[in-house]
Amino acid sequence: MDIIAITGAGTGLGKELALQYAKQGHTIIAIGRRLSPLMDVVWHIEHSGGKAFAYPLDIRCYEEVTHTVNEIVKQHRVTHLVNNAGIGYFGPLSSLSRQQIDEMIQTNVNGTIYMTKAFLPHLLAMPKAKIVNIISTAGLRGKVNEAVYAATKFAIRGFSESLVKELEGTNVSVTAVYMGGMDTPFWNGSDHIKDRSRLRPPKEIAKQIIACEDGQTEIILS
Repeated sequence: MDIIAITGAGTGLGKELALQYAKQGHTIIAIGRRLSPLMDVVWHIEHSGGKAFAYPLDIRCYEEVTHTVNEIVKQHRVTHLVNNAGIGYFGPLSSLSRQQIDEMIQTNVNGTIYMTKAFLPHLLAMPKAKIVNIISTAGLRGKVNEAVYAATKFAIRGFSESLVKELEGTNVSVTAVYMGGMDTPFWNGSDHIKDRSRLRPPKEIAKQIIACEDGQTEIILS
């Protein structure tokens, strides 16, 4: 069984991925900014007979990422990194504050790159390892009122496609996942999605990702 590190594991798709992977017998390293939601995920996994560990971490901080990942790999032979954490602010570009722009870039782009860089030497030392980047269909085409959010997702699309080439011939595979909107806390406080009832549940998306990821460099779930 694998030991799978998941960012943004406390809520939404990250939580569902953690629960679904755990059902398959994998050990979960749940990573996120807030300890309380992570511990809730750990509790659910352990009370279902699985194994999980929580590590609070702000992936926007390079030094914190380096330190925490070093601690994780000292204790766990992580074989699988899922870069799931993300944040979005929506509306016309003129309406976005500098803080909102910076938060999206720092979390969606820098955080994903920092986490991958920190884990990569360890993953390369494993017999077989995997990196999964959760991107969204905003990384495939621009959308109204999503200029900066889409820019961050296009960035991680380029990062993922380049990593596929860079790691070709190694033991580490890379999969980029592009999926449409889900009904998760991601949309709380936003009126960008007028009718959340049409969004798919994260549990359904999580199951699809896990079922499709082996051997694929790209998964598109519309």
